[in-house]
Amino acid sequence: MVVIIDYGVGNSTSIKNMLRKAGCAQSVISSNPDEISKATKLILPGVGAFDMGMENLHKSGLVELLNRRVLEEKIPILGICLGAQLLTKSSEEGTMPGLGWVDATTLRFQVDDENKNLKIPNMGWCDVSMQKESRFILDLPADSRFYFVHSYHIVCRDKADVLLTAKHGITFTAAIEKENIIGAQFHPEKSHKFGLTLFKNFISNY
Repeated sequence: MVVIIDYGVGNSTSIKNMLRKAGCAQSVISSNPDEISKATKLILPGVGAFDMGMENLHKSGLVELLNRRVLEEKIPILGICLGAQLLTKSSEEGTMPGLGWVDATTLRFQVDDENKNLKIPNMGWCDVSMQKESRFILDLPADSRFYFVHSYHIVCRDKADVLLTAKHGITFTAAIEKENIIGAQFHPEKSHKFGLTLFKNFISNY
C-alpha cells in the first residue's frame, strides 16, 4: 500500500488520482501512524513554505516514525516539490532544520547581472537532463519535461545524489535519489505522460 502523508500541505488528491492512473490499486492519504507503519511505499507531498512544512510534520507527531521507516527500514519514499526540499538539511526560506535525510541544502534562485530578467518563482514546463541511471526514470524519453512551481532549489553536496537537472537561469537539481529516498522538485502529478511514467516506475520498481 502506498501512503500519501497528510500533514496539511500538499496536492494529495491529485497525486492519488495519478497513482490510480498508473495502476496503483491501493493508495491512501493518511496521517495515521498505523497505516504509515504498514505502508510499502511513502509519498511526501508539499506546497508552501519550508518552515510551515516542518512545523506541520512535527505537529503531526510523525517525524520519529518517518525516520525509522525511511532510515532504518529503508522503505521507498518520494518527496514532491516542498516535500523534496524537506528531505534536505535546511533551507534559505526558513530557520528550522529539515529532515536531513539527504546531504543537501535548499537555496533561493538568485537574480544577478547575468540573469537580470530571471523570473521568480520558476513556473511552467522545463526540460530535464538525466545525470545517472535509475529505476525511477526507466523508459523516460530523452525529451522529457516537467511542470515546476518553485522559488528555491536543492543543492546536493554529493553530486552522486543528483538524478535530474533542469535550467532556469542556472542549471539546478530537478530530482534527487539516494538509496531508497527520491525527491522531485517538479510536480509529476501535473506533468502528464512524463509524470505518469515516474509514478509507474515508483510503484513497480521499488
